[in-house]
Amino acid sequence: MSYVQQHLKEAAEVIQKLDITAIEKMVVLLAGIKQAGGRIFFLGVGGSAGNCSHAVNDFRKIVGIESYAPTDNVSELTARTNDDGWASIFVEWLKVSRLSGKDALFIMSVGGGNLEKNISPNLVEAIKYAKVVGAKVTGIVGRDGGYTAQAADVCVIVPTVNPDTITPHSEAFQAVIWHLLVSHPLLKASQTKWESAVK
Repeated sequence: MSYVQQHLKEAAEVIQKLDITAIEKMVVLLAGIKQAGGRIFFLGVGGSAGNCSHAVNDFRKIVGIESYAPTDNVSELTARTNDDGWASIFVEWLKVSRLSGKDALFIMSVGGGNLEKNISPNLVEAIKYAKVVGAKVTGIVGRDGGYTAQAADVCVIVPTVNPDTITPHSEAFQAVIWHLLVSHPLLKASQTKWESAVK
């Protein structure tokens, strides 16, 4: 079997093993945020940060939920990292944005955060703060889900089908799942361009 065949076979296995119930619960949670007039703050680092930026576009344009990703503001992100340290960048950003009980954090991460191993401590601190102010927490993560899976109201874990391809599948399926969410009838408010252009 070639690598291409292997990778695609693994992707098919991930689809078969996804927790559909968790995804459905995520839809309901996000629909509640929209109905309450809340906002979604997408948090991620590395490739997941890029996914967060794309997801902000889709949730604003297609779903009509006010959404933000702190990583889209590179000046503030680097200033906070330089002046105050990596672990506090998201929580301090959220404080200025007045995160409240009407809002939600949406975590995209391969590991989900782990303070003991000093992996994405910024995600962990943000989740802790969200819990203090009563904001909902949801996320799409890989591996065992880390702190996100422990603390989230709803968490979708991308199943590990090969320990050598955890990161690519986790980040790829973040995109698959958030595109499912913005296409879901309970959330979708605006038609996407190509779908409306062919009718």
